[in-house]
Amino acid sequence: MDNSWRTTLVLGGTGRTGSLVASKLAERGLRARTAARHGADVPFDWDNPATHGPALAGVDRIYLVTPVMRVTYARLVSGFLDLAEACGVRHVTYLSAYGSDQAPLKVDIRAVELELMSRQAFTSSVLRPAWVMQNFSDQHLPVVQDMITVPTAGGAEAFVDAADIAAVAVETLADPNAHAGRVYAPTGPEALTVAQVAGIIAGVIGRPVSHNDIERSVWIDGAIAAGAVPAGYGVMLNWLTGMIASGHGSRPNDDVRRVTGFPPASFADFAHRNARAWALPAAHS
Repeated sequence: MDNSWRTTLVLGGTGRTGSLVASKLAERGLRARTAARHGADVPFDWDNPATHGPALAGVDRIYLVTPVMRVTYARLVSGFLDLAEACGVRHVTYLSAYGSDQAPLKVDIRAVELELMSRQAFTSSVLRPAWVMQNFSDQHLPVVQDMITVPTAGGAEAFVDAADIAAVAVETLADPNAHAGRVYAPTGPEALTVAQVAGIIAGVIGRPVSHNDIERSVWIDGAIAAGAVPAGYGVMLNWLTGMIASGHGSRPNDDVRRVTGFPPASFADFAHRNARAWALPAAHS
């Protein structure tokens, strides 16, 4: 595929992986067009089809990020892919989730994978990453009062740096022919419990951090009541945390190294680079 003038449309272009995919493509001398509701190169709203055509103009590759905080979106994505075909898109890389083939039927992650695989007009690659390390440095699983509150029942997960997910995505977009039909599951180099994650963070910031392994329904109900997630997203939270709690969390593999040529970052690496995220607010005199 000729890289000399074509453009990759990066959906979720201001998000955790999308912003990194765009910058890494640019570093490779490849054109990237970020798309999001606000702050991107072009406006894009899944619920406003009028934004879809302009975003796709002149594009032949897509980094596909489906609507966030929702579980039902397969029909929206299917319509978008129809339009992508009509616009001449030749490859799609889809950000899915680890264990997507075991997702509840109410969650459309797997449906989108199957939709992509059924298409003949373009090739596709699927990324099924582990939980991202950035969950602990942003609003998803923040350290609050020196505790990380999430129900995992002591299970382990091979947390992965969003930068490593983006690096794998970029390889699939830079050379689609080499990655057509492939499914990759980017993970970190070690499976850690949240208590171990808390210990690593504590060692970096020099104060105790612990894991509050709360009861799952209490945690989900609290997130919904606080407005952190819509009510319908509870099924997703239950599945994601249940996978870890049941011992079926992600386990380290060699996908990041195989695709990129570099080993994935460890959580200790990530914690040292992001120590500022857990700094206590300065006291006012």
